[in-house]
Amino acid sequence: MVRRARARAESGFYHVVLRGNGRQIIFNDDADRREFLRLLKRAGDAESVGIIAWCLMDNHVHLLLNDESGHLSPMVHRFASMYARYFNEKAGHVGSLFEGRFKSKAIESEAYLLQAVRYIHDNPLALGYTRDSYPWSSYREYMGAATLSDTALLTGMLGGKEGFARFSAEGAADCYAFEGGPRRGDRGVVEAQHVLRGVEPAKVKGLPQHECDRCLRALRTAGFSIRAIERLTGIGRYHINKVTSAM
Repeated sequence: MVRRARARAESGFYHVVLRGNGRQIIFNDDADRREFLRLLKRAGDAESVGIIAWCLMDNHVHLLLNDESGHLSPMVHRFASMYARYFNEKAGHVGSLFEGRFKSKAIESEAYLLQAVRYIHDNPLALGYTRDSYPWSSYREYMGAATLSDTALLTGMLGGKEGFARFSAEGAADCYAFEGGPRRGDRGVVEAQHVLRGVEPAKVKGLPQHECDRCLRALRTAGFSIRAIERLTGIGRYHINKVTSAM
């Protein structure tokens, strides 16, 4: 099968996602995360690709990169292959660590650039963290001293660190989604929590069964896709579909 050409961004900005092969864990400890970031910076410097924002989750990674030189693919392949080799040797893992081809989304508008950064920093909220309590995203760099990310562009657009913090907290109406473009069914934690009347989406899975199912139906009624509900709650799409299919 012929691969579809990767979308090119006139702006140079890309939202990149790397996932563990078969959704496997790609970080076993904080030493692994530090090594990933070290290799990311090394590859960015070598290929002249700027790092605007990042977030490391257990089985996937979000990056916002500025690729004015057209070196996105070599840069990502460079650090991903180096990290995979490090991880496999340390963990005794055999086989591919990452999915075959990394995914990228071209970011063309200023509004989507800002929303993409907010989307990236909001990933840990589904796990019960606040933005500033999660240690493995660039949000703390935006609030403090930046060592890896180029924070000047976005803080300049938003009037400094306080403006960036205000913007980050106001994401309920975002239409940005990484895959498939903006769509009504793929919204964030804040809006889901509003639909659930204060219940955190990540805690729905632990509710009594009838309450859990009621929450799933409420999210579907509000327009959340099955995929978005799975991402927000950690509940498998088979069960979500079973509970909501008769609606």
